Amino acid sequence: MNGFPKRAVVDRIKAEYPKGTRVELIEMDDPYRDMPPGLKGTVIAVDDIATVHIAWDNGSSLGAAYGVDRIRRISE
Repeated sequence: MNGFPKRAVVDRIKAEYPKGTRVELIEMDDPYRDMPPGLKGTVIAVDDIATVHIAWDNGSSLGAAYGVDRIRRISE
C-alpha cells in the first residue's frame, strides 16, 4: 500500500465532483489557513490522488485532500 487511493475511489470522486460543482466545507485540517466550516466554493478539478481542487469563495484555492478534509455537494 502506497497511501494513495485505489483507482476506483479516484473515479468515484471524479464522478461525484465534476468541474463546476458547488461544495461546502465541513472540515479542513490546515492550521495555516483560515478555512471555516460552511465556506463555499466551486470545484476546479479532481486529480489522480482524489484531491478535489476548489476555488473557494474567500479567494483561496486549496484542495480538499481525500481521507483528510471533508466537503459536501450543495445546489445553488
